Amino acid sequence: MAGIVAQPQGITSPPIDDLLEHVDSKYALVIVAARRARQINSYNLQLEQNMIQFVGPVVDVEPDEKPLGIALREINDGMISVEAEQKA
Repeated sequence: MAGIVAQPQGITSPPIDDLLEHVDSKYALVIVAARRARQINSYNLQLEQNMIQFVGPVVDVEPDEKPLGIALREINDGMISVEAEQKA
Protein backbone atom coordinates (compact mmCIF):
# COMPACT_ATOMS: atom_id res chain seq x y z
CA MET A 1 0.00 0.00 0.00
CA ALA A 2 2.36 2.66 -1.16
CA GLY A 3 1.24 6.20 -0.52
CA ILE A 4 -1.52 5.33 1.95
CA VAL A 5 -1.03 6.37 5.54
CA ALA A 6 -3.13 4.51 8.06
CA GLN A 7 -4.96 6.79 10.44
CA PRO A 8 -6.75 4.46 12.80
CA GLN A 9 -9.73 5.90 14.56
CA GLY A 10 -11.45 4.47 17.57
CA ILE A 11 -15.06 3.46 17.76
CA THR A 12 -16.01 6.66 19.51
CA SER A 13 -15.09 10.23 19.08
CA PRO A 14 -14.08 11.49 21.66
CA PRO A 15 -11.77 8.63 22.65
CA ILE A 16 -12.73 6.42 25.59
CA ASP A 17 -9.56 7.38 27.46
CA ASP A 18 -10.59 11.05 27.41
CA LEU A 19 -14.11 10.18 28.57
CA LEU A 20 -12.83 8.10 31.49
CA GLU A 21 -11.24 11.22 32.96
CA HIS A 22 -14.76 12.52 33.70
CA VAL A 23 -16.17 9.39 35.39
CA ASP A 24 -15.08 6.82 37.96
CA SER A 25 -15.30 3.73 35.76
CA LYS A 26 -16.27 2.37 32.36
CA TYR A 27 -19.54 1.17 33.84
CA ALA A 28 -20.45 4.61 35.11
CA LEU A 29 -19.65 6.01 31.67
CA VAL A 30 -21.99 3.53 30.00
CA ILE A 31 -24.85 4.24 32.40
CA VAL A 32 -24.52 8.03 32.27
CA ALA A 33 -24.15 8.11 28.47
CA ALA A 34 -27.10 5.75 27.93
CA ARG A 35 -29.33 7.71 30.31
CA ARG A 36 -28.46 11.02 28.63
CA ALA A 37 -28.90 9.53 25.14
CA ARG A 38 -32.43 8.40 26.11
CA GLN A 39 -33.19 11.92 27.34
CA ILE A 40 -31.96 13.43 24.07
CA ASN A 41 -33.99 10.91 22.07
CA SER A 42 -37.11 11.70 24.13
CA TYR A 43 -36.48 15.42 23.65
CA ASN A 44 -36.38 14.96 19.87
CA LEU A 45 -39.66 13.03 19.94
CA GLN A 46 -41.27 15.63 22.19
CA LEU A 47 -40.33 18.44 19.82
CA GLU A 48 -42.76 16.97 17.31
CA GLN A 49 -45.54 16.95 19.91
CA ASN A 50 -44.73 20.38 21.45
CA MET A 51 -44.45 18.80 24.92
CA ILE A 52 -40.93 19.50 26.18
CA GLN A 53 -39.94 17.71 29.42
CA PHE A 54 -36.20 17.11 28.92
CA VAL A 55 -33.34 19.45 28.13
CA GLY A 56 -32.12 19.13 24.57
CA PRO A 57 -28.51 18.76 23.46
CA VAL A 58 -26.19 21.34 25.00
CA VAL A 59 -23.50 20.98 22.30
CA ASP A 60 -23.70 21.77 18.60
CA VAL A 61 -25.32 18.87 16.78
CA GLU A 62 -24.63 17.68 13.25
CA PRO A 63 -27.68 16.70 11.14
CA ASP A 64 -27.30 12.90 11.25
CA GLU A 65 -25.61 12.57 14.65
CA LYS A 66 -26.90 9.86 16.96
CA PRO A 67 -28.08 10.64 20.52
CA LEU A 68 -25.32 8.48 22.04
CA GLY A 69 -22.62 10.41 20.17
CA ILE A 70 -24.13 13.67 21.38
CA ALA A 71 -24.21 12.38 24.97
CA LEU A 72 -20.56 11.31 24.80
CA ARG A 73 -19.51 14.73 23.51
CA GLU A 74 -21.49 16.42 26.31
CA ILE A 75 -19.67 14.30 28.89
CA ASN A 76 -16.29 15.03 27.31
CA ASP A 77 -16.97 18.79 27.20
CA GLY A 78 -17.92 18.79 30.90
CA MET A 79 -21.53 19.74 30.21
CA ILE A 80 -22.78 16.69 32.14
CA SER A 81 -21.61 16.26 35.72
CA VAL A 82 -21.30 12.73 37.00
CA GLU A 83 -21.80 12.23 40.72
CA ALA A 84 -21.85 8.99 42.68
CA GLU A 85 -25.12 8.12 44.37
CA GLN A 86 -25.06 7.95 48.14
CA LYS A 87 -26.35 4.67 49.56
CA ALA A 88 -28.13 4.85 52.90
